[in-house]
Amino acid sequence: MNFQLGRTKTVRRAYGIDEIALVPGNRTVDPEITKTNWKIGSFERDIPIIASAMDGVVDVNMAVELSKMGALGVLNLEGVQTRYENPKPVLDKITETGKEDFVHLMQEIYSQPIKEELIKKRIQEISQKGGIAAVSGTPLAAIKYREVIKDSGADLFFLQATVVSTEHIGKEGNQNLDLSELCKNIGIPVAVGNCVTYEVALNLMRAGASAVMVGIGPGAACTSRGVLGVGVPQATAISDCAAARNDFMKETGKYIPIIGDGGIITGGDICKCIACGADAVMIGSPIARSKEAPGKGFHWGMATPSPVLPRGTRIKVGTTGSLKSILQGPAVLDDGTHNLLGAIKTSMGTLGALDIKEMQRVEVVVAPSLLTEGKVYQKAQRLGMGK
Repeated sequence: MNFQLGRTKTVRRAYGIDEIALVPGNRTVDPEITKTNWKIGSFERDIPIIASAMDGVVDVNMAVELSKMGALGVLNLEGVQTRYENPKPVLDKITETGKEDFVHLMQEIYSQPIKEELIKKRIQEISQKGGIAAVSGTPLAAIKYREVIKDSGADLFFLQATVVSTEHIGKEGNQNLDLSELCKNIGIPVAVGNCVTYEVALNLMRAGASAVMVGIGPGAACTSRGVLGVGVPQATAISDCAAARNDFMKETGKYIPIIGDGGIITGGDICKCIACGADAVMIGSPIARSKEAPGKGFHWGMATPSPVLPRGTRIKVGTTGSLKSILQGPAVLDDGTHNLLGAIKTSMGTLGALDIKEMQRVEVVVAPSLLTEGKVYQKAQRLGMGK
C-alpha cells in the first residue's frame, strides 16, 4: 500500500524485523528432524549462519572453528589481519582506547597499507587448518587484489560495500569494477552485497552473483542510516530480494541464495529473516560476544575507520559464552542470543516447517507489539526479553 507523503512524493510502507511475527500452521514437527542446511556455490552448510567480515568478529581461528561447526566465517581482506603481521596488539589497542580517542585511533590504524603477502598468508592459513577460506573485500579491493585472491586458493569471495549495484558512474579516468567479468573470471563463487531492492537483486543475479546479501544500515555498530539517511527495514528488504531470487529461478533455472545481513541479534530475528525469504543470515555482534572473538567483547563495522566519513562506531557487546554455546548451545542466557541453531530448529518445528524452503513459506503478520505484549515484569526486572 502506498501513502501520500506530500504533494510531490508517494511512499511505500516498509517493515522491520521487530514489527512482524510468525504464525503456526496446521501441523508441528519434531525439531530434531528439521533440516537447516543450505548451499552457497558448491559448499553445503548445516547452519544457515555466516559470521560478518568484521575485525572484531572473524580472524583465521574463528573462520576455521565456524567452518568445523557447519557455519561460515568471512575474513575482511581490508582489515587489521592484512595490514599487520601480528594484529593482536592492534586489536588490544582498539578495545582499550576511550570513546573520545576512538575515531582518530581507528583512522590511524587503518591507514597502514594492505600487504598482498598477508592476504595470501591469511587465506592459506584458513585452508591449511581445515577451514573454508571465505574472504571479503570492497569493489576497490576486488580490482586491486583479485589475482592474489584467486592464486591464494580462496574458496568464496564476498564483494561488499554499503550499497552495491551493477551500474556505477565513476570519475573520469578511474577504473570501475565490471561485476559480470569478475563473477565469470575470478574462478570462485562471488557473493555480492549489499542491496535492498528487487531490481538491484535481480540485476546482481543476472551479473553472475552466487549469493546476494541484503541489508543497508541495520547492523548493531553501523551508523549509515543516521549519517546517510539510506536504508530499507530488513523484513521488507529481504522479502523484495527473495522475490527477485524466485523470479530469477523461473527465468534461468538457477537458485541464488539470499543472505539477510545486519540487525540480526536473536534466534527469533534469524527465524523471521528466513520466513521473509532468506536462505541464511550474516551476523556480527552475536558472534563478537563469544570468548573466541578477536574483538574481546567489542564490535565495530567495516566503514568505522573511514578517513573522511565514518559510518560505524565501536560498541561494547561483552563476552557471554563460548562460540559453541552461542551457535549450538546449551544456552546459558535467557534472552535468545544463545543456541541460535536450537532456536531455528525449534521455531521450524513449532511452525511445521521441515526445511528452510518450507520455513520461507510460513505465514507472517504485522505485529508491532510482539516484543512488548505481556512482558511488563521482564522489562521492569530486566530479564529475558526485557534486557
